[in-house]
Amino acid sequence: MRLPLALLATATAVAVTLTGCTAAPEPEATSGASSDLIEVEGDFGDEPRVDFPTPVSPSETQCTEVIEGDGDRLVAGQQALVGLAVYNGSTGEELTVGGFGEEEPVPILLGGGGIPGFAKGLSCAREGSRVAVVVPPADAFGEAGNEQLGIGPEDSLVAVFDVQRAFLRKADGAPQLSRDGFPAVVTAPDGRPGITVPDTEPFETTEVEVLKAGSGDVVEDGDQVVVHYTGVLWSDNEVFDSTWENGGPTAFVVAEGEGSQVVPGFSEAIIGQTVGSQVGVVIAPEDGYGDTEQPGIPAGSTLFFVIDILGVV
Repeated sequence: MRLPLALLATATAVAVTLTGCTAAPEPEATSGASSDLIEVEGDFGDEPRVDFPTPVSPSETQCTEVIEGDGDRLVAGQQALVGLAVYNGSTGEELTVGGFGEEEPVPILLGGGGIPGFAKGLSCAREGSRVAVVVPPADAFGEAGNEQLGIGPEDSLVAVFDVQRAFLRKADGAPQLSRDGFPAVVTAPDGRPGITVPDTEPFETTEVEVLKAGSGDVVEDGDQVVVHYTGVLWSDNEVFDSTWENGGPTAFVVAEGEGSQVVPGFSEAIIGQTVGSQVGVVIAPEDGYGDTEQPGIPAGSTLFFVIDILGVV
């Protein structure tokens, strides 16, 4: 895989501004004279053959959907798996190609720091889209350029993305009632949960409630699952970890035994649930970190997580 680390780091956290709006925003880029010049051949998912006249000098980021995808366009806070091919638009030099064919696709998050033009360009894409994106210097590396990649301050970028998977931005299931004494959860328009733990003794065992019931695939033992989550201490309702604050969703392997990348109570909450669901789980110490202190988590703590199940990899 030809993936220079400097470019991969910017590709995997694509910058875009959260809108806080429930309706999907209009694309931040549309097709134009420059993006329409990019000739792309080959089947979706396979490494494309890309040709364009140099230099490509767009005045703004443009995006042409070469192969149409399905569903809604990508939006802020959404994670996708893509194949990508990136070129210096001034010289035609190939900068990076990866995620096509038998290679593992590259995860991209619309919601972190990175190349603004990639986010603008991907806002016209959907799952199954192949898009050609042209990015002016102002939406790429700016006046500083990128010496490591051989990109000057006046160089544009040309990129081709195959959006192989697009995960939910937040849980979209139907709201459910939870039992008395269970922590209360309210959700902001962008999906961030607000949590209030009752001023009572915690449950003695790990307890799970479905807060929103999704209709997607069922999570099975051993799956790698894309999630958003917030964890608080039962003792004082203090947040000790949250993907909403850490820049975007993450992916874990959940399993009932060996191979799990999370504590047992977290896996218990997710396995058997459906994509699109939001679950709340009270994790007793023996299913969490037990008597071992963790950063921000005292030994013997009962934990409460709100987990949005966004997809199965």
